[in-house]
Amino acid sequence: MRYIDVILPLPLDGTFTYSIADTLAPKVLPGIRVLVPLGRSKTYTAMALRIHDDKPDFETKEIIGIMDDTPVLLERQLKLWQWIADYYMAPLGDVYKAALPAGLKAEDGYRPKTERCVRLPENLRNENAMQLAMGMLSRARMQQKVFATYLSLSHWDTISGGAPVVPVAEVAYDELQNASNANIAVLRELVKRKFLETYEREVGRLNTTGRTHTENIPTLSEAQQQAYDGINASFQNHNVTLLHGVTSSGKTEIYIHLIAKAIDEGKQVLYLLPEIALTVQITKRLQRVFGDRLGIYHSKYSDAERVEIWKKQLSDTPYDVILGARSAVFLPFSRLGLVIIDEEHETSFKQQDPAPRYHARSAAIILAQMYDNAKVLLGTATPSMESYHNALTGKYGLVRLTTRFNDIALPEIRVIDTKDLRHRKMMNGPFSPDLLAAMRTALGEHRQVILFQNRRGFAPTTECKACGWVPKCKNCDVSLTYHRSMNMLTCHYCGYTYAVPTKCPCCESTELMGRGYGTEKIEDRISAIFPEARIARMDLDTTRSRNAYDRIISDFARGRTDILIGTQMISKGLDFDNVSLVGILDADSMLNYPDFRAYEHAFMMMSQVSGRAGRKGRRGLVMLQTKNKELPVIRQIVENDFEGFCRDLTDERRTFHYPPFTRLIYVYLRHRDEHTVESAAIEFAARLRTALAERVLGPDKPAVARVKTQSIRKIMIKLEPGISLPKVRDFLRQVQKAVMADRRNGALTIYFDIDPY
Repeated sequence: MRYIDVILPLPLDGTFTYSIADTLAPKVLPGIRVLVPLGRSKTYTAMALRIHDDKPDFETKEIIGIMDDTPVLLERQLKLWQWIADYYMAPLGDVYKAALPAGLKAEDGYRPKTERCVRLPENLRNENAMQLAMGMLSRARMQQKVFATYLSLSHWDTISGGAPVVPVAEVAYDELQNASNANIAVLRELVKRKFLETYEREVGRLNTTGRTHTENIPTLSEAQQQAYDGINASFQNHNVTLLHGVTSSGKTEIYIHLIAKAIDEGKQVLYLLPEIALTVQITKRLQRVFGDRLGIYHSKYSDAERVEIWKKQLSDTPYDVILGARSAVFLPFSRLGLVIIDEEHETSFKQQDPAPRYHARSAAIILAQMYDNAKVLLGTATPSMESYHNALTGKYGLVRLTTRFNDIALPEIRVIDTKDLRHRKMMNGPFSPDLLAAMRTALGEHRQVILFQNRRGFAPTTECKACGWVPKCKNCDVSLTYHRSMNMLTCHYCGYTYAVPTKCPCCESTELMGRGYGTEKIEDRISAIFPEARIARMDLDTTRSRNAYDRIISDFARGRTDILIGTQMISKGLDFDNVSLVGILDADSMLNYPDFRAYEHAFMMMSQVSGRAGRKGRRGLVMLQTKNKELPVIRQIVENDFEGFCRDLTDERRTFHYPPFTRLIYVYLRHRDEHTVESAAIEFAARLRTALAERVLGPDKPAVARVKTQSIRKIMIKLEPGISLPKVRDFLRQVQKAVMADRRNGALTIYFDIDPY
């Protein structure tokens, strides 16, 4: 009897052992999917890990069946899964759930996409029969027209000597309807009378944009060429290189040249982006050069599409280039040679919920190490402190690109003191007079405007004017955001929606008013101020489908939109030719966040959104509104003083023992009962201090201390260089096991966030 260790798509540690029937044993291989029972009635699609003869000391169940002839998981992918599970202290089952498309985990297997088509019945596939059919349809003119249209589309009208001169083409049902301008009843009648018959065919969803066009590879400027040569030189000594290029310096053109070089060498390329929105523009630029050698993979694609891409990567003709967001790091590669991580500083690369809480940048670097001589390029205008520190200390290579493409000047940044303007009653809601004047000027010159507000919805809070009551989520410790389009109050943490109250439940006053400005309210105000302007909004509410991304970005790029209002989505790498003005409406909302990374993230986000102005043509203008204009970080943003900002931040991080000089681990405890989670957190921290002493901080309440009815406590661990992380992880698991052994903590959830930045 042979046995198999499998991974189940459940939040469980380790593997599970099953027996294999003798009839199935020859077909079982590591990396294939098998159907296994669990409990009395449940079955799951498990991933085969190891086949062996070691009989376990418990009674095993047999696998039910095999779902693949060949492995769907390569050895290197499995190693990456195991590294993520180990390093980030996540159950291997959670990694399996995150990595594989849902269609490959479904018990009923992958269902390919089909299309309804029409064809000629066997008895009509000769010249005489077709002429007879046309005659029989002479009294049904519309049916005759549709039948003739089909013959033309399918090339049956070229029949000569018993066979068409031109090969017969498949015709989709919808295609025939559109080409003939017929209603559905006409087609049904033709099928009913057996002049046509229908069938289903499988259709692919993959990129079929055509062959490679190397002639479309852009010519590099002198500065870009120097950077390109510098990267190739750096790759001789470093597996990872940081490209620090200012906004609009032409990093994408350099990426294209590096991709072309890798393909010429017979290697595959993984190109990671932080936001799905970015793939819309980048896809078009890459397809012009690489055609159908480019594959796109991200969560906005349907599950069936992702399954098809996965299977293509396992085929003999995989994509040479994969462009995608965070999850693309899990795709199978046979000859990976280059990984490009664009906007590497972005926090979107870090997965938060659900587990595994991995960082795609780190996972991609580990993935590249598994391939011979594979290189990683980190590109950004505002490097993360960790990457920049690694570059300065020689761990990574460093290449700088300090000039914008065509020597366009960096935008002028004007700081507007909204505190003073409000005191003088000169503010028009969230808009300063200078910003509105600049918008009028830009629109008058037929230029475009971007307004950045990092809060979605209509009003972040609703308040009773009489008593100050604020509606809060019953499941979370947060106020509800008013969305006028839905006329609902929504929790942005658990997604629960509430009807807008007609009166205050505390004092019964009907004077309820919204406080603050979300993107929806900004759009409403701007529409009133500039009624002639064409306005679009880009946030989570307006981009729930991938087509929405494409439509908003394409319309703005083509000049069909005058003003684009958005959240952080618009700050990341988008390239628009005609933007002359960017307005940052509330810089303080980013600066006053209770996180050690607040200033770093604010500097990066404001620098990035500022870079959207004046990318081609004349110099752009940025209007930055703040109540604290004297802050050093504001001055550094205005002067584009990244080096000065890094020096200040480095000194601060070193003094207070924060990354990159200290490694952080967060321990989170969750329970429905606040007293239980509080006592468990105190016990957990006390046990940690027995070995880690003053390195343990807390427990305390996070900024949002209750989410989805679960009370939360957080413990912070700071580890200086030299501390063995594997030993710390083992110790954490021991403490977790000891705390969970207490019967009072049976429903307690404990999880870890390694490198939470």
